[in-house]
Amino acid sequence: MAASDLPHQRRTSLGITNFAGYEGASRDSRNLRNWHTTSGDADSTINRDAAVLRSRAHDLSRNAPIVAGAIRTNTVNVVGTGLTLQSRIDREVLPWLAPDQADALERQIEREWAMWAGSPECDMARTSNFSQLQEIAMRGAMVAGDIFAFLPTFQTGNTPYHLRVQLVEADRVSNPQGKTNSATLVAGVEKDPNSGAPTGYHVQSSHPGSMTRVEQKWTLHPAFGAKTGRRTVIHLYRPQRAGQTRGVSELAPIIDLVKQLTRYTNAEVAAAVTSALFTVFVKTEMGDGLAQPTISPGSPAVSAGADDDFKMGHGNIVNLMPGESIETATPGRPNVAFPMFVEAVLEQVGSSLGIPFELLRMHFSASYSASRAALLEAQKGFRSVRQWLASSFCQPIYETWFTEAVALGRISAPGFIDGDFSVRAAYLGSEWVGPSFGNIDPLKEVKAAQLRISEGLSTISAESTQNGRDFDADHAQRAKEQRMRLESGLVQPVVIEETSEDERPDEDDK
Repeated sequence: MAASDLPHQRRTSLGITNFAGYEGASRDSRNLRNWHTTSGDADSTINRDAAVLRSRAHDLSRNAPIVAGAIRTNTVNVVGTGLTLQSRIDREVLPWLAPDQADALERQIEREWAMWAGSPECDMARTSNFSQLQEIAMRGAMVAGDIFAFLPTFQTGNTPYHLRVQLVEADRVSNPQGKTNSATLVAGVEKDPNSGAPTGYHVQSSHPGSMTRVEQKWTLHPAFGAKTGRRTVIHLYRPQRAGQTRGVSELAPIIDLVKQLTRYTNAEVAAAVTSALFTVFVKTEMGDGLAQPTISPGSPAVSAGADDDFKMGHGNIVNLMPGESIETATPGRPNVAFPMFVEAVLEQVGSSLGIPFELLRMHFSASYSASRAALLEAQKGFRSVRQWLASSFCQPIYETWFTEAVALGRISAPGFIDGDFSVRAAYLGSEWVGPSFGNIDPLKEVKAAQLRISEGLSTISAESTQNGRDFDADHAQRAKEQRMRLESGLVQPVVIEETSEDERPDEDDK
């Protein structure tokens, strides 16, 4: 009899199912029948667990070495010493700027920006410069899922600029008094009922876990200025689904796995320490516990504290009482399978965080090709995150700062205030350059760069940017050094002698 002729109940009991569609949706499969899931939009899925996820993610970032290392690897490679502004004015849109004027304007913009961004005065708390704020924002978005940057104007210090950056952790943005989420209020974010765009943010007066005991109050901060329309709040997060209002910790998929690995590692370390102590158990047939040992003459004394508290000493010779014998504990540590097991878990952790296994454990033992492939794969992820940080955090702050610089008259940009959007965008063109990612074999990388330039596949400026350098600054410095070497007589200038007409070869001789 064919399987299709069997009654449905019998076919199901035998594990034979005939259904159309996807096997992953089967409710009859033995592997999937106990897999119960729920369906919901992005906000309903995230907001139920957001607070617990943030708390546990912060705990792992403090106490789990592998997580702390992964966060450090990300921030060092993405931010490093900070993303540096390089002004790139769109000169075709601004025909009234001559080439030398455009070059001078770009240098002036970069100098003014460096003056503001390089000082702690750009921070509302007056503790971090802009590069350090980038690192804090990057870590906050990675661990907690999102972080907020408020852009108030505040006059402090001796800087001519009033723009400040105030970072606010994710936990402080919440619904006032625990108000229920609605179509226009989600996890502290006020939303436009038609477009769903954020219109304001409710911020608690202090962190909900703060050690200070103060009455919590919520303040509504508009997302955009009422008069100017400029952005006043930057919500830094990486949406994963359409309609997602708040961010999710990058550590969410590995929280359980890393916690179990940490517990297992601690247990293995404790077992190895116990094994190294060489514990000895004394078996006795007496009913009153461990008998007092007899120390052989001339042997080191056995240390004794409380009653029956004896410790092993170096070279001790202990005579046991009649009926006593010893047994040694053999816990079998260190566990030979421990490294392989940890490596298997770390591969999953690295895959989730986008960090190759070799880079996650900071150990390169494979061939040059394999190690280089791992680094190149990691650099793809780092570049993606760097681009996101530049466009979502650095650029909006730069645009706000540029507007103030023009309003103060410190930067001359005709048409920026009254011009159309294309003119504003032309002035605000920029490139954010981060530190070089490094390489395994510098000689091979340099030769590859030379070949790309010679074949017209790249430029010196592009290669400089790729390595975290500013070509214009480097070129000016090299020209300066060359002039100094010539003036000091360290380098002889190249003299091209004039060739007379008689000495020039005829066309037929070429």
